Amino acid sequence: MCFEHELPPIHSLLRAGKDDDVAIEVMAQSDAHHVRGIALTPTQGLARGMQVKDTEGPLQQPVGKAILSRMFDVFGNTIDHGPPLENVQWRSVHNEPPSLLRRSTHSEVFETGIKAIDVLTPLERGGKAGLFGGAGVGKTVLLTEMIHNMIGHQQGVSIFCGIGERSREGEELYREMKAAGVLPNMVMIFAQMNEPPGARFRVGHAALTMAEYFRDDEHRDILLLIDNIFRFIQAGSEVSGLMGQMPSRLGYQPTMSTELAALEERIANTESGAITSLQAVYVPADDFTDPAAVHTFSHLSASIVLSRKRASEGLFPAIDPLQSSSKMVTPGIVGEHHYNLAQAIRRTLAQYAELKDIIAMLGLEQLSPEDRKIVARARQLERFLTQPFFTTEQFTNLSGKLVSLEDALDGCERILADEFKDMPESALYMIGAISEAQEKVDASHHKKPHSDTKEHPSEETAHDIDDT
Repeated sequence: MCFEHELPPIHSLLRAGKDDDVAIEVMAQSDAHHVRGIALTPTQGLARGMQVKDTEGPLQQPVGKAILSRMFDVFGNTIDHGPPLENVQWRSVHNEPPSLLRRSTHSEVFETGIKAIDVLTPLERGGKAGLFGGAGVGKTVLLTEMIHNMIGHQQGVSIFCGIGERSREGEELYREMKAAGVLPNMVMIFAQMNEPPGARFRVGHAALTMAEYFRDDEHRDILLLIDNIFRFIQAGSEVSGLMGQMPSRLGYQPTMSTELAALEERIANTESGAITSLQAVYVPADDFTDPAAVHTFSHLSASIVLSRKRASEGLFPAIDPLQSSSKMVTPGIVGEHHYNLAQAIRRTLAQYAELKDIIAMLGLEQLSPEDRKIVARARQLERFLTQPFFTTEQFTNLSGKLVSLEDALDGCERILADEFKDMPESALYMIGAISEAQEKVDASHHKKPHSDTKEHPSEETAHDIDDT
C-alpha cells in the first residue's frame, strides 16, 4: 500500500474496499511511502489501485462489565444475536506484559476436582497449563470439564478464546454454559478456522485485552481458556508467508518464539489479580519434538499430556502420568505428604511400564511375587485415576464426579498400601472417591441373582484382561 505523505505506524488499522469492509493491519513499513499489511477480513472485491483509509488507531476491543455473558469476534462485534453493547470502553489489543515489579511471586495450587490432574500435575493459580495431544484424544472435553468444575467454586471471570477451531464446538459450549447457569461470569471470543489468518493471529491478543481489564481495573481473578494455541502459531506461519519471510525449521515462521512469547507473557499474576490460563495444544502427528510443541512447553508451569494409547484402552481422562509434569510438585508447595505420594505413584506406574514387555512375551505368571504386586497396584491406580465427567454424561450414562484433593490422595494411598488387593479392578474404574468402589462391588453382587448380565459389560471385558 502506498502513502504519499505520512506512513501509518505499525499495528494501525486500515480500511479498504467498496464500503470500507476490508480491514487491514499494518505489519511492516517497506520504505518511506509503502507499508505491508495483513487482512483481518476476506478480501473479495479488493483490486489494485483502490483507496485505503487510515483509521489512525490500532485494532480495539470493548472492555467493561457489559461484555460479560456475551460472545465476540476479533473486531469486538457481538455474534450472539443479543442487544447492542452499552457502557463499554474500547482499548487497543496491543499491550505490553506487566513489568516484573508488578508481578506476584506467590505460588498456590489451583484445584480442578479431576483426580489425575490434582494428584500428579497440579495447576498453579495464576499459572499457565497446557493440554497436549493429537487429534481426538480429548483436549476440548477436558477443557470444558474444567470450565464446569472451576466456574462453580471460583468467584472470578472465565474467558474462552477459540482460535481456529470448529464453530460447532463454540456453539455447543455456549449452550452448555447457558444451561449450567455460568454464562453471567463468562466471555467468549472466536476466530474460526474459516476466517483469514490475520483474524486468527489477533484473537488471542483481543482475549487478553479483556482479561487484563478484569485483572487490573476490577481486581478479579480470571480463568483464560484457549483452544487451540497451536492454531495461533499456525496463523502466524501463514501471516509470515504472506509477508514474504523465509520459513525456518519444518516450515514454521522465523519469528515464532517471539510471537508466542509476546502473547504468553501477558498472562501473568499481579498484586491486583491473577490470570490462570489453560491452553489446548494440538500436537501434529503426536510428535512432541515438533517446534510448536517445544516452544509452548517452555512457557508452562504444568504440562498435561494426553495419550492415544490410554484413550484406546478406555482410560479417560487419557492423561499420561509419566509424560505429564508440573512445577508445583515440590514439598514446599504441595507439602511433604502429597509430594511423596505423587512420587510413589509415578514410581509404581514407571515400574509397570518397564514390566509390560516381559508380560507381553512371557505372561504375568513368570514375574516374581513382588513384581506381580507392583503390576496389580499400578493397574488399580490407572483405573482409580479415571473419572466420569459432567460434560460427557449424555454419552456415557455415568453421572459426573467432582473429587476433592483429599479424597483423591486418600484413595491412591490406600491402593499403594494394598488395601484393595482382593477387589476386582473394574470396581475402581470410573468412580469418584475410593469409598464408591465397595458400593460398586456390593451393587454388582446384589444384581447377580436377578440377571446374568454385568453392570458395564464393555468395561468388564476391556479392563479385566491383562495387557497380554
